[in-house]
Amino acid sequence: QVQLVESGGGLVQAGGSLRLSCAASGFIFSVNVMGWYRQAPGQQRELVAAIPSGGMPDYADSVKGRFTISRDNAKNTVYLQMNSLKPDDTAVYYCKLSNIRSTTLSYIYWGQGTQVTVSS
Repeated sequence: QVQLVESGGGLVQAGGSLRLSCAASGFIFSVNVMGWYRQAPGQQRELVAAIPSGGMPDYADSVKGRFTISRDNAKNTVYLQMNSLKPDDTAVYYCKLSNIRSTTLSYIYWGQGTQVTVSS
């Protein structure tokens, strides 16, 4: 049983910054991946960034150099620092946890989403 709670969304001007947080509670597997996805109106949900429990982060090409994902394992919290925001970054941002049981089985959990709006 896992719950993910996001915070930090809001309205910012192009070029501004936001920091999203996602706090996980419940049973978190020792092998896991936490990440951020986003979904704009009429679009599919897409990966923004992900970071494994003990590995290197991965970023969508569209955010490389602007966004930084990090995690605090003691607090079971993942962050997304978003700099140089663009109107195209406007979306609902969702936190995701993958509890990895094996190479072929993972348990997926999603947060409720937080709105990020970037004005031009």
